[in-house]
Amino acid sequence: MATYISPEGLEKLKKELEDRKTITREEINAKIKEAKQFGDLSENSEYTEAREAQGFNEGRIEDLEQMIRDAVIVSGSQKHGAIDVGSTIKVTSVHGEQKFTIVGVAEADPVNGFISNESPLAEAFIGRKKGEEVEVKVPSGKIKYKINDIE
Repeated sequence: MATYISPEGLEKLKKELEDRKTITREEINAKIKEAKQFGDLSENSEYTEAREAQGFNEGRIEDLEQMIRDAVIVSGSQKHGAIDVGSTIKVTSVHGEQKFTIVGVAEADPVNGFISNESPLAEAFIGRKKGEEVEVKVPSGKIKYKINDIE
């Protein structure tokens, strides 16, 4: 499955992958080695904890490798002036003016205005143009947004 991501986001994923393969692996291996010195592994909580951390780290490495392999680089360029993944938009609603950047799931950070292309809000915006109004269904009802600008 495609991972839509900005060039900067891809670099962050690559950095995290490299850190997990080197630094984090070494730290976990050191903890496992140290925990083995405490004796009976069946009742050794330090060993169990280190092995769980190792499993989590290896799983995250697999996830990162898959996301990097399936990466589709997006930019803010618009197709015929329409909103797409990578677009930054300014909208107005009952909540005032807001700014959103539509990103892939890997970069989503709604609190800071980076909304996933798979979110209902982003799905409502994608394909729309400046000046259009969009109605989005939210848990408390519906909110109307007016698209003021697309970058």
